[in-house]
Amino acid sequence: MCGIVGYIGHGTSVPFLLDGLRRLEYRGYDSSGIAVIDPKGVQITRAVGRIDQLATAIAEQKPSGPLGIGHTRWATHGPPTEVNAHPHQGGNGQVVLVHNGVIENFQPLREELIAKGYVFHSATDSEVIAHLIAECYDELAAETDPEARCIQAVRVAINQLRGTYGLAVVFPACPQMMIAARFGSPLVVGVGRGVHYLASDASPLAGHTDRIVYLADHQLAILKANDLTVLHRDSGVVRHDIQRLETETQQISLDGYPHYMLKEIHEQPDSIRNAMRGRLDDQNATAIFGGLNLTPQQLRSVDRIILTGCGTSWHSALVGEYLIEEFARIPVEVEYASELRYRNPPIEPGTLVFGITQSGETADTLAALVETKRKGHRTLAINNVVGSSIAQAADGGVYLHAGPEIGVASTKAYTSQCCTLAMLALYFGRLRHMSYEAGQEFITALRRLPAAVEQSLTCESRVREVAEKYQSATTFLYMGRQYNFPTALEGALKLKEISYIHAEGYPAAEMKHGPIALVDEHTPSVFIVPRGTTYEKVIANMEEVKARSGPVIAVTCHADPAIDNLADDVIRVPETPEFLQPIVSVIPLQLLAYNVALLRGCDVDKPRNLAKSVTVE
Repeated sequence: MCGIVGYIGHGTSVPFLLDGLRRLEYRGYDSSGIAVIDPKGVQITRAVGRIDQLATAIAEQKPSGPLGIGHTRWATHGPPTEVNAHPHQGGNGQVVLVHNGVIENFQPLREELIAKGYVFHSATDSEVIAHLIAECYDELAAETDPEARCIQAVRVAINQLRGTYGLAVVFPACPQMMIAARFGSPLVVGVGRGVHYLASDASPLAGHTDRIVYLADHQLAILKANDLTVLHRDSGVVRHDIQRLETETQQISLDGYPHYMLKEIHEQPDSIRNAMRGRLDDQNATAIFGGLNLTPQQLRSVDRIILTGCGTSWHSALVGEYLIEEFARIPVEVEYASELRYRNPPIEPGTLVFGITQSGETADTLAALVETKRKGHRTLAINNVVGSSIAQAADGGVYLHAGPEIGVASTKAYTSQCCTLAMLALYFGRLRHMSYEAGQEFITALRRLPAAVEQSLTCESRVREVAEKYQSATTFLYMGRQYNFPTALEGALKLKEISYIHAEGYPAAEMKHGPIALVDEHTPSVFIVPRGTTYEKVIANMEEVKARSGPVIAVTCHADPAIDNLADDVIRVPETPEFLQPIVSVIPLQLLAYNVALLRGCDVDKPRNLAKSVTVE
C-alpha cells in the first residue's frame, strides 16, 4: 500500500505534506514526493528512499504554495526509482496526481494512450491514470466552466479504470481546487477552518483537526479552502457526515520508545482493556456487542462460522476457532482470505462469515467478505479502524479499539483480536448452553488478563539475553499445541518479518512428521509449554529435540524441574486459564523477534519488502 496526503488552504502546504508523509511512512517507504501548486504553476519534488531524503530535496528546492499533494510509495509496478515515484503528470502537465491501488487494465489503456501520442516516463500503472484524465480534459475543451471541466474529466476517466484506486488530483489551471476519488483504497478528508486536508488514513490529521469525513467507494470529494462537496462518480451530490476524530497526537508518536513496535508491545495491557471496555455484562454473565446488527434469535440460528483473514489475523482466527468450538459448540472453519475470495465453497444458509483485519483495508479479506455477502450470507468484521472499507462493506462488526498500530509487524492487534474472539465465544456460548456460573468464571478470567500481560512484559530482560545468544541462527522452529499452536505460528511470523531469519511454526506433535529433520545443534526450537491438557506430550517433544542436540527455548508459566532440566533457556510468563494462555505467551515471542532484529541491525518498524496493510494483490 501507499500513503496519500493533500492540503488546500492558506499559507504553504509543505509543512503538512511533509509531516503527513512521515506519519504515513509505515504505509510505504520505497520513494516519496510532493507536488505544490501556486498561481505560477506546479513544483514537483521526488526522492528515492525514506522521507528524510525527500525532506532534504525539499529544503534545497523550497517549494511553496497553498495547494499540495504528497505520496509515499510501496512499489508494485516498476522498481523504486525517482522516475517511478509519485506525483505523476498527465498530458502536457494539465494534470498532477498521486495514486494508491492497482489498475488491472493499465496495459491496454497504456497502449491506447501511446497510440494517441502520449509519452510515458515511468513503469507505473498510476501514470496511465494521469494521461487518461489529461485525455478526457482535452476532449472537454468545449466546457466553459474550468472547475466543471476538471471534475468531469476525472469522472469520465475513472469510469474506464478496472481495479482499485485512491486518488488525489490537482489541475494547475484550477489552483483553488483538489479532487479526491476512492474505489477500494481508503481516503479521509479533514475539515478545518479555511483549510481542508486529505489522507489515506486519519493519522496525518491528528493535531490539525478533529472533524473528518470518510469517503466511500465510488465517491469523489471536491476540496476547496472553504468548501467540501462529495459526489457519486455517476450521479450528483451526496450527503456526507462529519465525524469526530478520536486519534490524538500522542497515540501516533513514539512517546519515548525507540520504536513503534516496542511501544505497541507495551501498550497491550491497555489495548486489551480497551477491547473489553463496556463489553462484559456481569449481571447476565455474558458479553455485549452493539454492532453485530443481528438479533439474539438470528445468532442462535447460526449453524457454522467462517473466520477469514491474512497473516497475523489468520493466526488469531485459529485461536478463535478453538475458543468458539469449545465454549459455544459451533463448528468453525478458518480460511485464508486470499484463497477464499477465489474459491466457491458450499456455504450453508446458517453460516456467519467474520472478516478479521487490523486495518480494515486488507484487499483479500475485503474481497472475500464482499463475495460471500454477494451470495447472500451474513458478514461481520473484526477490525481496528473506524470507517475502513471492511467496516463499510460488512453487515456489522466489532471494533478492537486498540488505537493506531504503526509498526509494520502487528502486535497489539493480535492480542486484541484474540481477546475479542474470546468475548465472542462467551457471547455465543451464553446464547446456547453455557451456564451462568461458567460465564462468570469466563468474565473473571478476562478481567485478570491485562494484569497478566503486564506481568508477562517483565520478562523483557530475560528475553534480551536469549536473543543475544541466538541472534546468529539461520532457522528457528516454534512449537505449541492446542491454543498455543497459533501463537507458535505468530511467533515464527514475527521473527521472519523483522529479523529476516527463516522460522516455522508447527503443532509440536507434527514435528515427528518431517520438521524434526531440521533439528541440529544450530537450530533453536521455541516450545510454548504452559500447563494444560497436552503438557506432558509437549515435554516429550522437547525430549526428542534434545536427543538430537537441538537447543531448546521454553516459554512456560511455572517452575518445573522437567522443563528446567531439558531447556537450554527458560522464559516464564504468568499462568492463566488455558484458553487465554496464547495472549500471555505471545508477549515474549514478540519481544524475542524485536530484540533479535535489533541485534542484527534490521529496521524494526519498516522491514524490507513489507507494508503495514496489503491493499493490493
